[in-house]
Amino acid sequence: MNGPRNLNIPPHNRVLQGPNQMTDARAKTVLKEAVDAVVNSFAKHTHGYGRVNVVEALQEFWQMKQSRGAELKNGALVVYESQPSATAPYVCYVTLPGGSCFGSFQNCPTKAEARRSAAKIALMNSVFNEHPSRKITDDFIERAVQEAMTSFKGTNDDLDNPATGIGAFRFMLESNKTRTMLEFQELMTVFQLLHWNGSLKAMRDRNCSRQEVLAHYSNRTLDDDMRSQMALDWISREQEQAAVISTELENAEHELESARMAGRELRFPKEKRDILLLALSQITPAESLA
Repeated sequence: MNGPRNLNIPPHNRVLQGPNQMTDARAKTVLKEAVDAVVNSFAKHTHGYGRVNVVEALQEFWQMKQSRGAELKNGALVVYESQPSATAPYVCYVTLPGGSCFGSFQNCPTKAEARRSAAKIALMNSVFNEHPSRKITDDFIERAVQEAMTSFKGTNDDLDNPATGIGAFRFMLESNKTRTMLEFQELMTVFQLLHWNGSLKAMRDRNCSRQEVLAHYSNRTLDDDMRSQMALDWISREQEQAAVISTELENAEHELESARMAGRELRFPKEKRDILLLALSQITPAESLA
């Protein structure tokens, strides 16, 4: 399962060729213009004209959603995380209520500018997420399931069987009806990580049904305990295959950087990177050089 596709902007490290395709520089300009347009429109309707404090506006947006009845399991707090760096460009990530994560999408000369950049892309996606097409309804579920069936060559028998991948996907969507895709993001990320980490396969090998797995993890929060357990799994793999963590970490960092500069949702690649960094930090120097 993939997270929400926010903007179809090409990765920063690739230049597309052809008369109807944008160069890297043009793509970044289009992204910035789109973000500024949404932020300014939101500011005009909530604060009147004038310069908007985008960090405050993002927090106000989610507090407004909560006051209007949105079910936010962990409250309306927006959480920022600056990536440690002694020199520019600085990078900042922001995690929204519901679990979606976005990052600064420009080369930022200060930490404050990186924070604003992250808040801008998050606010744009938050506003866009209010469109009816982003809400999980019966029609949305039918379209999403049909697309999954086409992509994975599923059959009608798979639809109502939670033991199949498509059936499990449908079950997850129906369990989150009336939510939006951003509010659904944490649950999706949990299952993406379980698949990436090999945990789903391990549970199948222990004869756990998909229903049991879904029931167990549907209400689990992606917390330090889950990250630590996955880090231990990667440490075990490192003992069997030297440098597997470093190789996987390099891939995760590249994926995260490309997605961040393109303004995409980042929770899955960021969690992968953080879990691998945690695993690497727990390996002794002797083991890391083995």
